[in-house]
Amino acid sequence: MLAPDLPPGTGPEREVPAYTADVFSARTSQYVVLVFVINEGEKIRSQIVQMHGDEAGVDVVVADGGSTDGALALEFLRQNGVTALLTKTGPGKLSAQMRMGLAFAMDEGYDGVIVVDGNGKDDLRALPDFIRLLDEGYDHVQGSRFIPGGRAVNTPLSRLVGVRMLHAPLISLASRRRHTDTTNGFRAYSARLILDPTIAVFRSIFVTYELHYHLAIESSRASRFRTTETPVTRTYPITGKVPTKITPIRGNSHVLAVLFRAVVGRYRH
Repeated sequence: MLAPDLPPGTGPEREVPAYTADVFSARTSQYVVLVFVINEGEKIRSQIVQMHGDEAGVDVVVADGGSTDGALALEFLRQNGVTALLTKTGPGKLSAQMRMGLAFAMDEGYDGVIVVDGNGKDDLRALPDFIRLLDEGYDHVQGSRFIPGGRAVNTPLSRLVGVRMLHAPLISLASRRRHTDTTNGFRAYSARLILDPTIAVFRSIFVTYELHYHLAIESSRASRFRTTETPVTRTYPITGKVPTKITPIRGNSHVLAVLFRAVVGRYRH
């Protein structure tokens, strides 16, 4: 089915990119895992197979940014227990995919969302911890490699330095709460946070990495939300190209620009 830019029954405060939805089954769980992907090939297929084999007790929805590699064949997804494939046809990158996936999850009535990249770097054995923390009433759960129990495996030195010395300290300063792993996309959000009108996630201003930073900062600044970190493992390959969509110069410059805008409150509603 084709979703319009503004889904039926919503006003201008909910801006969601156009997308198509291939729904294979109805909602069966309280929470949903949203997997963000674009052209990840065998990595996303292996991740989906692994998630199907695990018994975390949550639905899985793939939020695709417009892959062209053929890895997300509908029959493969259906056979491996995926609830739905959302394919963005409108503009935007990661944050647009997030708005698409979060809107679908809220429309389906999920009480919370766990988000994870589809590039195979994250150890999915942490899923039960995210579920437990959502059950305990937390609104923003950040997966962290840098707290007790977490592991950063083969992390490129530039990434390590950037996160520990720049990214996390700035997010911590802006949010008035210590954050240790602010570039890690393995997180969980409660429906209460997603639907909060002052957080206002469904705005077209969120295009690339803005929404992750905005949610981390604003959920910590507002005393009505409960936030925490949970240990996770993220593994980079020992050899070969670093699996990332961020280019060394232009991409990193954009990330820094988005970070500084988030820190000074440019995305605040």
